[in-house]
Amino acid sequence: MEVIKTSIDGVFIIEPRIFEDSRGYFFESFSQREFEEKIGPINFVQDNESKSSYGVMRGLHFQRPPFTQSKLVRCVKGAVLDVAVDIRKGSPTYGQHVAVELTEDNHRQFFIPKGFAHGFAVLSETAVFQYKCDEFYHPEADGGISILDELLNIDWRIPTDKAILSDKDTKHPLLKDFISPF
Repeated sequence: MEVIKTSIDGVFIIEPRIFEDSRGYFFESFSQREFEEKIGPINFVQDNESKSSYGVMRGLHFQRPPFTQSKLVRCVKGAVLDVAVDIRKGSPTYGQHVAVELTEDNHRQFFIPKGFAHGFAVLSETAVFQYKCDEFYHPEADGGISILDELLNIDWRIPTDKAILSDKDTKHPLLKDFISPF
C-alpha cells in the first residue's frame, strides 16, 4: 500500500496495490502489519457499512472521550466525497479539513485519527461505504458539528437543494458555537 500524507498531520490517504488480470482484480483491503509499519499502532474493533443514494450527506460525526474513534474508511460501490475536520483544541490546523474522493474504481481509503469530525457526501446514484473503527459505538458519546457550516469552506459537490440529511445531522452546532472535547 502507498500512504499519502495530507495537509493535516495524522490524516492519510491510502492507495492499495491492485492486482488485475482478465478475471478481475485483487487487493488487500487491510493488513495490520503494514498499517502499523506505515502509519502506527491500531486495534480496530468494529466494522460498519452504509448504503446511501445520491445527495445523502452524513456527518460531521465524532465520539467524545473516553470513547474517541479513529476510522479507516472506503467506498466499495459508487463514489463519495469524504471529509475529516480537525476539532482538536489548540491544534494549528483546528477547523481545517481534508477532503478526498473515494470510489469503487480508485479503491482509495482514508484514515481519520481521533480528534476529527468525519462526514461524507454521496456523489453517485448509490454508494456503499465501509469503515473500521478502533472503538465501539457509544450512543451516549455521539457528537457532531454542522455538515453545512459555511465557515468550514467545504465544497461538498452537491447542490444544497439536493442535499439529504438526517434530522439528527441538521441539529449539530456550527464550529464557532462548538466546544471541543479534545
